[in-house]
Amino acid sequence: MLGTIVNTATIIVGTTFGAIVRNGIRDRYKAAMFNALGLACLVLGAHATISNIPRSQYPVMFILSLSIGAVVGTRLDLSGKVDKLNARLNARQGHDANRLQGLVTGLLLYCIGTFAIVGPVLSALSPTHGWAIGEQANTYLYTNATLDLVTSAVLAASYGWIMMLAAPVLFLWQATFYAIAMYFGDGMPEPMRCELSIVGGVLIVSSGLGILGIKDCKTVNLLPSLLVPVLFYTLKELLTT
Repeated sequence: MLGTIVNTATIIVGTTFGAIVRNGIRDRYKAAMFNALGLACLVLGAHATISNIPRSQYPVMFILSLSIGAVVGTRLDLSGKVDKLNARLNARQGHDANRLQGLVTGLLLYCIGTFAIVGPVLSALSPTHGWAIGEQANTYLYTNATLDLVTSAVLAASYGWIMMLAAPVLFLWQATFYAIAMYFGDGMPEPMRCELSIVGGVLIVSSGLGILGIKDCKTVNLLPSLLVPVLFYTLKELLTT
């Protein structure tokens, strides 16, 4: 569990630093960081998707997941609701940045990926349950914490203090997998994790395209796609037991 605490703390530290120095950064440098963040999203998302597709049991599942998720998200108008809430937030505090979209991007970067999912599982399955500072099972989480430290600083420099909300979400996310592994003796089934990484990678790419101003894919409307693999494998497990 120590790895999760460290990972959460790095987001808090990175966000604090980025938000404090935000007003002292010139607009052209913010634009440069924006471009760098967008490119990073494209690379990280593409890597997550491409590296997991060969291990997928059902190579077309991510297509079905995205299609079903897009329909559900569009029907619920999740993107529209976020845009309206963001407009109210900006009007109240005098900012024009799409901060809620930034928060969504941050959560995808922090929570979707091998390190953030497998890390807490390995921590829970270690003999010390991941509480030893030098515990090898925490390696994934320490690596993820280093990445999140830099990412959170860049995001906070662009979107401000709202990025701090990502810290408790990440903690609960990783704590959930930690608890599952402690209770069942194993974590999320590998096929489900694989499909989540593929779909999550596509969503990160979608966020990157939006940040770079190439295409607004309304990533928020695609978020229900992440539930499709979970529901599929949960139902499959119930039917086979």
